[in-house]
Formats: sequence, C-alpha cells, structure tokens
Amino acid sequence: MNLPPPSPDALAQSERLVARLRDLIAREGGWISFATYMGEALYAPGLGYYSGGSRKFGPGGDFITAPELTPLFGQAVAGQLVEIMAQSAPQLIEAGAGTGLLAADLLLELEHRGALPERYAILEVSGELRSRQFDTLAEKVPHLASRVCWLDTLPEHFSGALIANEVLDVMPVHLVAWRPEGLFERGVAMDDAGRFVWADVPASGRVAEAAAALERPLPSTGEYVSELNLAGRAWIGEWAARLDKGALLLVDYGYPRAEYYLDSRSTGTLLCYYRHRAHPDPFLWPGLNDITAFVDFTAMAEAGFDAGLDVLGYTSQATLLLNCGVLECLARRAPEDSPDYIRASRAVQRLTGPHEMGELFKVIALGRGIDGPLLGFRRGDRLHTL
Repeated sequence: MNLPPPSPDALAQSERLVARLRDLIAREGGWISFATYMGEALYAPGLGYYSGGSRKFGPGGDFITAPELTPLFGQAVAGQLVEIMAQSAPQLIEAGAGTGLLAADLLLELEHRGALPERYAILEVSGELRSRQFDTLAEKVPHLASRVCWLDTLPEHFSGALIANEVLDVMPVHLVAWRPEGLFERGVAMDDAGRFVWADVPASGRVAEAAAALERPLPSTGEYVSELNLAGRAWIGEWAARLDKGALLLVDYGYPRAEYYLDSRSTGTLLCYYRHRAHPDPFLWPGLNDITAFVDFTAMAEAGFDAGLDVLGYTSQATLLLNCGVLECLARRAPEDSPDYIRASRAVQRLTGPHEMGELFKVIALGRGIDGPLLGFRRGDRLHTL
C-alpha cells in the first residue's frame, strides 16, 4: 500500500492505542471479537479515530461526506425533515454531526422555509468533533447557534425528526465466516511478536443466531466472510423505545440483503480510509484510520419493524434528493452561467450520479405516527427490495 506516513505525534498516539489493545486481548484470554477491536480503534477515549484529535473530514482529512461537498445536500434534505416535524414536533436531532456543516446548512434552510425547530440537538460521542461543531455553527449561523444543544446520551423520550448521515457504517461490526465445517466468528489475537492477527473461534450466542438466520449458502471457494452490524440493530431498537412520534432518516452506503451477501462479496465489505485512500488493513496504525462496513439495510428495516416502527421508505440518495427538490435548490443558488452555479452543479452530479454517491448511498426512513408516502420516497421507493 502506497500510503503517506503519519507524523511522529500521530504514530505515538497509535502506539498508545496498540498498547491498550494488547492489554485488552491479554485480559480477555488472547482473543477479542472484531467488533470490540473496531470499537476501540474508533472510539477509545482520547485515542480512537473519532475520539482523538486528527482531522477526519474534508480535503485535509481522510474522506469527504456529502455536506462537505455542497450545502445543497442539506438544503434538499431539509424538505424531508420539515415534513416529518410538521407531523410530529418541531424538534430535530442529528446523530454524528461531523464538522457541523450539515447542521449549519439545515438550520439556514429551515430558517429560509420558516420551519426552524425549537431545538436542534446533536448526539456526538467525540469531544474533539463537538468543539469543531460549535466553532462551525458560531461562524456560519451565529444568530441560530442558541437553538443548538449537545446530548451525551439518547433522550428518554423524543418526538420530531432524527437525521443520521454516515453513522451506521462506523458502528462496530462482528465478522463471521461460513465454512463447510461450521460457522465461525473472526476476531483478533496477537502473534509471538505482539502483532495483531486474525483468529477464528466457533460462533456462539447472538452472533451465531443472527448469522444462522441469514442462511448464507457457501460459495464455490468454500468460505464466505462478511459482517453483522448488531450495534446498528440495537441502536435502532433504542431509538424505537424512545420515539413517541416522528421518524429517523438514515443515510449511508449499503445494500438490501439480497445484494449484500452476493457470492462476489465473499470477503466482506470492510474498508479503511486514510488520507483519501481506501485500504483493507484495519491493523495498520490503529486510531489513525477510519474503519467502515457497508450497511445491510434489510437488517436495519427488520430492527425497526421488530421494535414497533413503521418502515416508511427506502431508496437511493439520488432519488431522495431529487424528490426533495435538490435541482430547485440549485436553480435558486446563482445564475446558470456563473462559476458558482457550475461548481454547485458538479457537486450535485456527485451526489446524484449513478456511478458516484447517488446509487452507492441509500436512505431509509423508520417512524411512528407518520402518514406516508413521505416526500423523499414518493417516486422510486425501493421498499420491495428489502
């Protein structure tokens, strides 16, 4: 892999996380699940990727999200959130708010539409990102910043709209290997030199139950490895227990189950991101790489349904944005022959193009007490594929 080397300070932080992980593996008898490893690599206090101080978003970070590309993403999504809040309560929560750009874009657009929420709450686990979000909002929407608050935990009860953009993909996943001799969970151990290595044990408990329910046939290679996002299912269940009326709008890259577990994906969907380069090695520089897995949207729909929520819609990001008026938002941005319009139209192409983010990213809406069809799913709903 041709990756730029980390700075000495970044390497030192990674080594501290490596020491923490080695101690954890030793305490657990020489093996931990990959979900445990991933959780530590991303969220260990002060050391994990999302809880440390490295720059993550934008050109100077490791990846670019839709709000980093253009405010038109938030402007279009605002139309869907307005509809949800109108049927529930004028409350909005964003889970995992990144740099705060989406929050700023949404607040400005909701103000433009005369539909500001009474409260815009951000659920964020990273203290460093909270600080960046505060600074972004203070810079871009100082007159609206007083409406924003930060949550440490999920609220006891909630009515309104929740938006989560690229949150499910960074929840720790379990790795499962289907083999002729049985079902195994792939975890992490150490070799004699103290390096992290893959190690498989017979699957048990909820991992075995969830994997067995998939009835995954073996491919011709004799082994099939993939992910189970049990944390994502539990997270949706927790929201369902708290949602009185309203909807969750979840945006991420992934597939319905029939496409997720294809034979062609026999090594899974796990990927790491470092300085805008994707690579497959989660053991490289722990704490300095984003670690992600594609989302099984069928599993997320099942989690919501089993917890008593209605599955209100499922479609591609392109369909949602077009239904919600992203082209109309573009048209009011600037004259068509202006440089600003041309740049913005290129960003919209990235957001909606079938070979870019438009088809790779999907959107699911789960709710309670909301009448449909929702704006973003009125044309091109793919619920039948789940």
